Amino acid sequence: MKKQPFLFLIGGIFSLMIAMGIGRFTYTPVLPLMQNAIGFSDAMAGYLATSNYAGYLVGAFITSVVPLNNNRTFLLRLSLIISISTTAIMGLSHSFIFWFILRFLSGVASAFVFVLASSIVLDKLAARNKTNWSGFFYSGVGFGIFTTGLFTPALNRFFQWEGVWVGLGIVAAILTLFVWILLVDYPNSIEKTNNQVVRNQVPPAKWLPWLVAAYGLEGLGYIVTGTFIVSFAEKMLPTSSAATFIWMIVGLAAIPSCAIWSLIGKRWGLIKSLIFAMVLQSLGIALPVMWMSATSLMISAALFGATFMGITTLATTIARQMNLSNTSRLIGYMTAIYAIGQMIGPTIAGLLSSVTHSFNSALIGAAAVVFLGACLIMNGIKFEKKTAQEVEWENVQSNSN
Repeated sequence: MKKQPFLFLIGGIFSLMIAMGIGRFTYTPVLPLMQNAIGFSDAMAGYLATSNYAGYLVGAFITSVVPLNNNRTFLLRLSLIISISTTAIMGLSHSFIFWFILRFLSGVASAFVFVLASSIVLDKLAARNKTNWSGFFYSGVGFGIFTTGLFTPALNRFFQWEGVWVGLGIVAAILTLFVWILLVDYPNSIEKTNNQVVRNQVPPAKWLPWLVAAYGLEGLGYIVTGTFIVSFAEKMLPTSSAATFIWMIVGLAAIPSCAIWSLIGKRWGLIKSLIFAMVLQSLGIALPVMWMSATSLMISAALFGATFMGITTLATTIARQMNLSNTSRLIGYMTAIYAIGQMIGPTIAGLLSSVTHSFNSALIGAAAVVFLGACLIMNGIKFEKKTAQEVEWENVQSNSN
């Protein structure tokens, strides 16, 4: 049975909402609530975040080395169940050790869901000549972030921070019912059309290390804001609800971002667009330090939300066009590099903020790291000026070596 493309696209969006937007990023708006209630330090908050990203790294590494193409539906469903469970159970315990375990398992599950849902949906879109819809798929992360910001204040008001975790776990479980129906992999029923994909103006394979390094630096830098922006906002704004509103801005900006950056990439070129997005993000990360106000926080949140998933879309699109032979393994490899940066970032930021009693140094450092990543890939602009025939010849020569 073949489903309409928009149906499995919806299933993919809901998958990212569950595992990425909710399972992974619920921690950000709930973190200051947990700290106020229990009183643990920013360093401990960083360690908890690092545990999640360590799990994400492990999951991404497994997906990059283990063949998954024959079991994608089963593994996706299992990963979604783990993501829901580890989210809800966070609110049923006050043990730091148990939290570390739950956040680690949640990270593993989110990596599996991201890689599996991406490979299923992107392969199906390519088979139906709907690759221009990929930006809508990645909007699931933004929808999930917005959902966490929308539900957190009300759930906290009635059930405290514990109820936020449990309540959002229930929301994720409801969404999973739709994923179960809509997102099913039928490998034998989909025509293989990868050989019809036009690889226009793609850098040679030898340029891949530059992209990988930049993507790793992006993971290290962006996650500082992704982890601590609500905690930072709470120190500047009068109420926790106002701080949560900042997080909702991130989600709203993220929803259309991937589709917009895909369009920009087609017009400007993928590499130039990726550089521009990373520069914009670095400015957004540093802005609240240079201009401390509610307005700067809102602009920073909008710039952050508008770029972090767009950068993922652009980077993975470039990588997939450079090597279309194994979608799951390639996305898993890129995700693993990204996860290494994510694992380092929160620990450093948490320690810095605990020592300095401010997030300023952590934010400036994160902005510098992302800007450095943008600088690393500037040498790729020259490839977009070449003809498709020249680039294809370079790829042939590189692969033969």
